[in-house]
Amino acid sequence: MTATPSATSNPIRVGTRRSLLATTQSGTVADLIRTRLGREVELVEVTTEGDRTQADGTPLTSAGGTGVFVGALRDALLRGDVDVAVHSLKDLPTYPHEGIALAAVPGREDPRDVVVARDGLTLGELPVGSRVGTGSPRRAAQLHALGLGLEISGIRGNVDTRIGKVRAGEYDAVVLARAGLARLGRLDEATEVLDPLQVLPAPGQGALAVECRSGDAQLVAELAELDDDHARAAITAERAVLATLEGGCAAPIGALAEVVEGEDGNEIWIRAVALSPDGALAVRMSATGAPADAAGVGSRLASEMLADGAARLAEPPDKRQNA
Repeated sequence: MTATPSATSNPIRVGTRRSLLATTQSGTVADLIRTRLGREVELVEVTTEGDRTQADGTPLTSAGGTGVFVGALRDALLRGDVDVAVHSLKDLPTYPHEGIALAAVPGREDPRDVVVARDGLTLGELPVGSRVGTGSPRRAAQLHALGLGLEISGIRGNVDTRIGKVRAGEYDAVVLARAGLARLGRLDEATEVLDPLQVLPAPGQGALAVECRSGDAQLVAELAELDDDHARAAITAERAVLATLEGGCAAPIGALAEVVEGEDGNEIWIRAVALSPDGALAVRMSATGAPADAAGVGSRLASEMLADGAARLAEPPDKRQNA
């Protein structure tokens, strides 16, 4: 049931990065707040360090990783400049942040990766030596593992910039998150959707994180109405894999969980992979369990992966061979 807004209610101030994708994602959450909670919303632009480094070509890993997109929004939240922050959930660090609650994970977009290639080609149709752009070590390692003889090159910039480099002939293809193209209404530009059997997405990919101050109990309770149980369980399992592997593994990591119907009710099924940066070696495993135990399912799976050698994948080849 849609809530009736109070005449005296102040608008909920939703912090957003300035990029088109970020404002689109924040706008999606703003619409949910209006329609499902009956509250007015004001979008507030916040500039992040990640946005500032986009223009100068600094590699995202050197600039502090995807967490650089999160810090400024969280700071604005804690200062009281905004009431809600919206993030791509895959950008969130796995450890808790004092004073901040992950209040809602709305329904998730398709989490798979896509290819945008010249001449409408798929990865398998690109000639050997074709230049494929990605800024993600996870994508790079899995593309190397496909053994297609492609040249994998780093790339920075927003969706428009990356696709523009293909149109200009600087790259033969780029690999992006399907969710971003879908939210921007540009899905028709994808030339291939990658099967997770080939390329597993990043933990949390396709999902949005809606954060607020943990001490704002009323807003935490209101925003909980936007939560999607299946999306929350899936990202909880995926992030548990990531958190456990990060404790003893610096290798590129992919994970994808789904809530599916089992013989005795719903169950969660998760697949995960950790790879050497060159894609030559990989540890792949899967697990199932109860959605209520999503974190346990993910952490146990990651522990098995570590025991099976995932911890050594990021080491130089000579060290792995001499182990």
